[in-house]
Formats: sequence, C-alpha cells, structure tokens
Amino acid sequence: MRRTSAMAVATIAAAALTLTACGRNDAGSKATETGKDVSSGKATGTITVWAMGAEGEKLPALAKEFEAANPGAKVNVTAIPWDAAYQKFTTAITAGTTPDAAMVGTTWMGEFAGNDALDPTPPAIDKSAFFDGAQKTTEVNGTSFGVPWYVETRLVYYRTDLAKKAGYDKAPTDWDGLKSMAKAMQTKAGAKYGMGFQAGGVGSWQSIMPFGWSNDADLTKDSGKAYNFDSPEVLDAVKYYQSYFTDGISDKAAPATPTTEPDFKSGRVPMFVSGPWMMSAVEKVGVKKDQYDVMPIPAKTKSSSFVGGSDLVVFKKSKQRDTAWKFIQWLSDPKTQVKWYSSSTDLPAVKSAWQDPALTADTKLAVFGKQLETAQAPPSFPTWEQVVAGFDTEMEKVTKQGADPAAALKTVQQQADSIGTGQ
Repeated sequence: MRRTSAMAVATIAAAALTLTACGRNDAGSKATETGKDVSSGKATGTITVWAMGAEGEKLPALAKEFEAANPGAKVNVTAIPWDAAYQKFTTAITAGTTPDAAMVGTTWMGEFAGNDALDPTPPAIDKSAFFDGAQKTTEVNGTSFGVPWYVETRLVYYRTDLAKKAGYDKAPTDWDGLKSMAKAMQTKAGAKYGMGFQAGGVGSWQSIMPFGWSNDADLTKDSGKAYNFDSPEVLDAVKYYQSYFTDGISDKAAPATPTTEPDFKSGRVPMFVSGPWMMSAVEKVGVKKDQYDVMPIPAKTKSSSFVGGSDLVVFKKSKQRDTAWKFIQWLSDPKTQVKWYSSSTDLPAVKSAWQDPALTADTKLAVFGKQLETAQAPPSFPTWEQVVAGFDTEMEKVTKQGADPAAALKTVQQQADSIGTGQ
C-alpha cells in the first residue's frame, strides 16, 4: 500500500476488526500449494478486475492495449475507493461474488488466502523477476498467491542546504549518525524539530519497523509460526525511536502525518521518512530539486526498510482463470511496468524494469530502487492487521507518554499470542 492509502487502509482494518477472525485455526490449508498451468495462446473472454484509487482510474486505458494484443479478450475494470475496498472484498469473498482478478493490498493477502479465496500463482510466472521483499508479500504458508504489481519503500528525506548549515555534507549511514544530524538541524540550522516521526497511533508500525529490520529483527519465531514482537532487536529499535521524542528532536503532538510539505519547505521540520510520492509533493510547494535529497534507512546492522505497494491476484471463483492470469502476466512484463510507471508513477515490482532510462535518469529514484533490494514486508498472517493495531496503540504510549518500551512490547506480544496467527 502506498501514499495516503496506507493510512486509510490501516484505519479501515482497525475499524473492521469484527470482520477479522480472532485466532482462527481453520483459515486455509497449511500445505504448500502448486498453481495450475495457464493455457497457451492469446487470451479470450471477458474478465472483471477491481482496482483501488488512482490505479482504478488509470488501469482501463492500459487494459485497452492488452485487448488490442488479444482481440478476443475484454477487460472490465471497476474502480473502488480505498475507504470502501476492504469491506467490499470481504463481503464478496463471503458471498462468492468476487471478481476474476484484483489489485489487493499487501497486508490483506494472508487473510484472503486464509479464507481460501485466492488462486495459487501458476508456474509460468517467474517469481525471481520481482524484488524479494515484494514477492514475499504474495506468499502465505509457502504458497504464492498472485504477483507484486507495484512497490514502494520508505527513505529519509532531508534538506541538503540545511544539512550543510548543520555541518553535514553527506548523509549518515548509521543510527547514531542520523540522530546527531537531526539534533544538529535544530541547534545549527534553526529547525523546530529535527526529524518528523509519527508519534505512534494508526500505521506507526510502518515508521518504526524499518529500524527493527535494520537491526536484524524478525517478526516471527518458531519457524515462522508465531509472532515475535518482544525480541531484543525490536526493543532496541523502539528505544531508539522513542529517544527522538524524549530528547525533543521529534514532536510528541505530531499527527499521523507528522511532516507537511510546508514544514519541509520552511525548514521547520527538515527531515522525515516517506515514500517516493513525496518527491513530487515537496517540489509542488516550491522545494527545489537541489535543495533536498533522500538517503537509505540508516543501519544498526544493515540498511532495510518497509516494502509496500499492491499485489495482483486471481480469485478461485473466476470462470475466466486463464485470461485473468494472462492479463496479470502482461502487466508484469518489464515494458508494461515501465509504461505503467510513466502514467501512474507506481514503481515497478519487476527488477529488470529499473534498468529502463525512464527510471535510471532520476538519481533520487535510484536510491529507492537500491533500498527495495533489502526492504521487507510484515508477516502474511491473516490476523496481522488486528495484531498490529495493538502495536500502534502501545507505541503511542511510548512516544507521547514515555512508557517503558519493554513493557509495551510485552503487552503487544501477549495480545499477539492471544489473537494468534489465524493459520
């Protein structure tokens, strides 16, 4: 998930917990499944595809090119608002009225596959073509259900002109360096807050976990069969994140979107963590291209970040399975991925597409591409959205009230154990 949709989806999921089974033991098979082959030849027949937000609005134009290459095929795209999508999908799955194919948020995959709604990826699709972290978002219990369509990851944005005033000519590469730079932005460059971190609350896990993953944290244990929030690696990351608030470097009263574009332009908050869409957003308010840059998430043991975006899936109820998969294969072609990027700015999930001049020409974009090589996704457990809501609540206590990180994570772990993985 990406842009404002990430927060919207998290909010929807938190509000829809009654729709999410608690600790299910019957959610799908634990055995690895093998997808069936897709027939050769051109696609035929009519398929219905659901897509959300801007993607739902732009996809019909691209689908016409698929139809031109497959004269016997017709693609009907239904655009769905993000705030209605989760419930529309869950209702359709229950009623057996799902579309043939759809764009699905990465954190929904575990639940939908657990409900036996998704068709396993056919062997003809080369899973190694995608960024590893993105490919893992399609996998549930060792089975791939769909493909990554587009991806996004998070980097640190910073004002290069103000960084020079703070004494930094190049970006730091480790945790201590990042914090020192953020503090210097206050003491030497006149910033109100050196770093625009989210002060807990809905979706804050997406800001905190990049530091956990950059400290070798694993959110699962027992061979991937259980949640693992109270590990030393996650604890170190939460303590580090909290220190920005206790030291006054980040704003305890910050909303879910802690840094606005005007804050970045004025220098009030000259650093924040966000995705690639913020490049055009900050430039739109007057930040010049040479006034800012992006850096990878600084490392404790390595540099890693959150990989989001959306996957493409085929539902088991589809009566046009072959055509649905052929459409997804076509959307996964590197040339199609680059063309889609040109019209939507969605970053390609296919690694080879990043060699195209349309992407290599932008040096900032190249940093996102590099981060995608190590970016990670959360566990694909059906109960992830429910469990992470508890994590977000506890993190708000940590950032705003100075609660003990170890006690907070112990609470999160107890809640996670009580809810279960849903597998």
